[in-house]
Amino acid sequence: MFEKTPKPPARPVTLDEPTPARTAPTPAPAAKPRPASLIAEGMCIQGNLAGEAELQIDGLVRGDIRVGKLCLGPKGRIEGSVVAVVAEIRGHVKGPLKARQVRLFGTAHIEGDIAHEQLAMETGAVFEGRSVRLAQPAQGDAPAAKPVSSAA
Repeated sequence: MFEKTPKPPARPVTLDEPTPARTAPTPAPAAKPRPASLIAEGMCIQGNLAGEAELQIDGLVRGDIRVGKLCLGPKGRIEGSVVAVVAEIRGHVKGPLKARQVRLFGTAHIEGDIAHEQLAMETGAVFEGRSVRLAQPAQGDAPAAKPVSSAA
């Protein structure tokens, strides 16, 4: 009547080992920024310079310069025109300068016109010339509205 039913033998408890988390694939290393080309103090370059990279001038350049970014040191001097995306001037420029962003530090001396989208000038900077603001491309320009005529 009262019979005890046999219990099944105890099984050892096994824990499922967690699967290792998947890691995102390692992104390709970003391109290392190239160091600026340098014209050291005491150097004199006669001729034009052109490139898309950064140029640091601590010496003298007699010629036109067209670069991506220009950094003119406090003892640097340029005698010629400058065209750049960004121009950071601490030295002397004798000639026109055209750049989207121009920053004249307190030691800067410019003899020539500056064409720019943005111009910043610290106290102490000397600027002899005209400042001409370049037109920024308008974003999302809508076509001009046509006049509406009412027909009665």
